[in-house]
Amino acid sequence: MSSTISATNLGLQGIQKGMDGLRKNAHNIANQNNDTSQAKPALEDSLVNMKLDKLQVQASTKVIETSSEMIGSLIDIKA
Repeated sequence: MSSTISATNLGLQGIQKGMDGLRKNAHNIANQNNDTSQAKPALEDSLVNMKLDKLQVQASTKVIETSSEMIGSLIDIKA
């Protein structure tokens, strides 16, 4: 049971990390300066990082879902 709680905590931490990254990259995109020589690469980096952050949140959500299913299975077995 302890490992499922740890997995849930890790999943929550992963979601938090992904959401923090999304906020940071959204801020970077919103505050791009008008210097086109630097703006385009910075914009591309932020967009790629946002995609990675989204995947981080999705993967962490799966960890929580799996952990929850495991807890449900353990409760069914004990009942």
